[in-house]
Amino acid sequence: MKVLISGSHGLVGSALIKSLTNDGHEVIRLVRHARTVGAPEIEWQPDKGIIDKQQLEGLEAVVHLAGENIAEGRWTAEKKRSIRDSRINGTTLLSETLATLQNPPAVFLSASAIGYYGNRGDEVLTETSAPGNDFLARVCQEWEQATTPASEQGIRTVLARFGIILAENGGALAKMLTPFQMGIGGRIGNGKQWMSWIALHDVVGGIQSLLFDRFVNGPVNFVAPHPVTNAEFTKTLGSVLSRPTLLPVPAFGVRLAFGEMADALLLASQRVEPAVMKARGFAFSFPRLEPALKHILHREYT
Repeated sequence: MKVLISGSHGLVGSALIKSLTNDGHEVIRLVRHARTVGAPEIEWQPDKGIIDKQQLEGLEAVVHLAGENIAEGRWTAEKKRSIRDSRINGTTLLSETLATLQNPPAVFLSASAIGYYGNRGDEVLTETSAPGNDFLARVCQEWEQATTPASEQGIRTVLARFGIILAENGGALAKMLTPFQMGIGGRIGNGKQWMSWIALHDVVGGIQSLLFDRFVNGPVNFVAPHPVTNAEFTKTLGSVLSRPTLLPVPAFGVRLAFGEMADALLLASQRVEPAVMKARGFAFSFPRLEPALKHILHREYT
């Protein structure tokens, strides 16, 4: 399969390219810099609405993962605008361009996030649940709507709503490791908020599965089937690392440190079920948290 990937240097993109290449697929990167001579790259400049359209002809699949990191820096008005624009502008340009190709790809898999659902307490959320109404929820709705031109032209369009992706060398877990390894980790707020997580290994496996599953369209929750509360996550991570977790971080302290981002990413509760992936028979390698963490952090599971 000939696959184009945006966001190819990110956590998911890097792992996906390695896996696809190892399986013998042809991978092309969608890059913002001038195309390196001889390299499997296609140039685009989403902020300027520029993309090398002719080079997109004949692709079999497109995986769109590009978007600014939402967990870096406080959410100023400028940062929020950048978060939104990096998702909407790029997705709109790519979707509209794919829709005009003479030989479009069979499948367009575009990233989204479980932030789509907003803060929902203990409610069990599936792909058919209503969206939330906070900043991230609104961004996710626009992000997904930006794929409409491609889907309306008959390109099978999959919206990957990613949960908290666990990997040792990036994402949320990497940021947690230092305080937990120092024995100063603890639950955040009251610890009752649900964390819907997924191992990077299952993200890559899930994407590859959906590229070939011609029966799946629309939103797909990329989360493990067993979410945990923040208190459970904290206890499990401390146990895997053999470190105490006795220093809770009060909600007001998190809000003071991170502002609006604290409520959206650290205190929000999203109990998400991977209903579509379960219905399609996807076999999670790491359905439960403890063995996932032990594998990721190279602790033998017993």
